[in-house]
Amino acid sequence: MKFLIASFDGLRPDLISSELTPNIARVQELGVTLGRHTTVYPSETRAAFPSLVTGSAPVRHGMVGNKFVDRKSIPERYIDTSDAVLLDQLNRESGGHLMTAPTLGELLAASGKSLAVLATNTPGTTRLFHHKAEDFGHIRLSGHFPEACTPADVLAQIEVEFGKLPPAPATGQPDFSGQEWITSVFLDYVWPRLSPDVAVLSYGEPDTTSHFHGTGSSTTREIIAYCDAQFGRVLEWWEAEGQSAGVQLMLSSDHGHITAHTRVSVMDDLRMAGFAPGRAPDPDVDIVVVPGQVGALYLRDRAAAQVARLVEAMMDQPWCGPIFTAPRNEVEGIAPGSFASRLVLCDHDRAPDVYFAFRADDGIDQFGLAGGTFYDNDRVAGLGVHGGLHAKELAAVGIVAGSHFRGGGSVSTIPSGICDLAPTILHGLRLAVPSTMTGRVLREALASATQDNFEPHVEAENFEAGLGSFRQSLRRNVIGGTIYLEGGAAANDATATRKLEAAE
Repeated sequence: MKFLIASFDGLRPDLISSELTPNIARVQELGVTLGRHTTVYPSETRAAFPSLVTGSAPVRHGMVGNKFVDRKSIPERYIDTSDAVLLDQLNRESGGHLMTAPTLGELLAASGKSLAVLATNTPGTTRLFHHKAEDFGHIRLSGHFPEACTPADVLAQIEVEFGKLPPAPATGQPDFSGQEWITSVFLDYVWPRLSPDVAVLSYGEPDTTSHFHGTGSSTTREIIAYCDAQFGRVLEWWEAEGQSAGVQLMLSSDHGHITAHTRVSVMDDLRMAGFAPGRAPDPDVDIVVVPGQVGALYLRDRAAAQVARLVEAMMDQPWCGPIFTAPRNEVEGIAPGSFASRLVLCDHDRAPDVYFAFRADDGIDQFGLAGGTFYDNDRVAGLGVHGGLHAKELAAVGIVAGSHFRGGGSVSTIPSGICDLAPTILHGLRLAVPSTMTGRVLREALASATQDNFEPHVEAENFEAGLGSFRQSLRRNVIGGTIYLEGGAAANDATATRKLEAAE
C-alpha cells in the first residue's frame, strides 16, 4: 500500500464543483468526502502543513505561524519561515529540532520507507514538508526554487530531461508553469523510477492568486481550474495504473480564505495606547508586532501585568477578535478576559505572548462568498486572507479514495482535521502512531469501518470569556481526546457576540 497526498493551498471546500473542479469532484464520487474537515490555529500555511506531516498541532511541532520571534537566539531575531535556507540553518543550530515533533518523513525513514515531496509553495513551505529529506536521501523538489530541492544529482538529471526549473511568476500573478512542472515530474520521473511509499504533490495555488485577486475572482477561478486539470492528469494515471498498484489518494488543503474588508493598523493603534511597537526586536521596541493576518505580539516585558495591560488596550479596538495568552488555567489566559492558548493547541514556547484573530463576520463579498474580516496589510480591500478562526478560514478540503477507504461517494459528517492524515497513513502502512500526534486514525472513512466507527462520540464544547463589554467565544469538537476547532468570535457587547455565533 502506498499513499499520495494532493494538496491545493488555500482552496475553500465550497469552491469544489463539477463545473470548476471536475477532477476533484470525480474523487469525491469515488471515495469519502470529509464534510467537517478543518485546519489548525493559526490557520496559516506554515503552521498547517507542519501539522499535516507531524500529525500534531503547533503545540507539539513548534511552527507557530508563518513568522515568529526566536527568543532563544542571542539577540532575539525575527524568523520568516518562507526562507528555506534560514530553516536549514535553524535546524542545524538546534541539533535537528527545527520541528519539535517527529515528521512523517522521519517516521517512514526509520521503517525503511520513503517520502517524496513535490511542491510549488514558497521554498520554506516546501522544505517544511520534509525538512530532513537530505538525511535520508529522499526526494524534495520545488517547482521553482533550487535551494529547496534535494538530492542535487536528482534535480540535475530531472532538469536535463524536463528542462530547467521554471522561474517563479511575477508578484501577484497566477502560477501556471510550476503546477505543470511538478505534475510532469511526478508522473514521468518520481513515480515510475522511485515509487515512493508516500508522496506529497502540493499545488501552491489558489492561495497566492486569492491574496492578490480575491478568493472568488475570475483570475482565481482560472488557476483553480488549471490546478484541477493538472491533478486530472494524476487522476488519469491513478485510475489506469496507480489504483491497481495500491496507491491511496488523499486530497487536502491547508486552510480556506475569507475576504478583507476594513484595513487597520495594529501598530498605530498600539502606539496610540502608549506602547512602542515594531516589526522586529530592537532596544526601542517594547512589542514586536509580527506582520500577517494572524495577530502575534511579543512583549519585551513579559510580566503578567504588562500582558494584561496590552490585552485590555486591544479589547477596545474594533478589529480585535478572540485573544489568547499563556494559560492561567485550562480555559483562561493570564490576562483577564483572554482565553488560554492551550484551548487552540498553540501553547508552545515559541508562541507569542498574545495571539489574536482579527474580528470576522459572515458578510457576503463581491463574489458571493461568505466571510469577511478586518485586516492589516498594504493591499486593497476585497482580497483573500486567512489565519484566524472564522469557520471559512478553518474549513479545509478533505477527500480520501482507494481500496483502503470506503467508496461510493459518501460524505462523512464526523469532525476531522489536517492532523488526522499522518496517523491514518501510518495505520494503513501498519506502522505505529507515535504519542506526539494529536490527530487520530480516520476509522470512519476506512473500508473496514464498523457501525461504531460511523458514529463515534462527538463532544461539542463552547467556551466564553471577556472583560467589561468585550466578549469572546470559542467552539470546539472532541472525539476521544482529539480536538477540532470549529470557530471563534468576539464583539464589544454580549448581544453582538451572540449574533456572531448564530451567524456562524
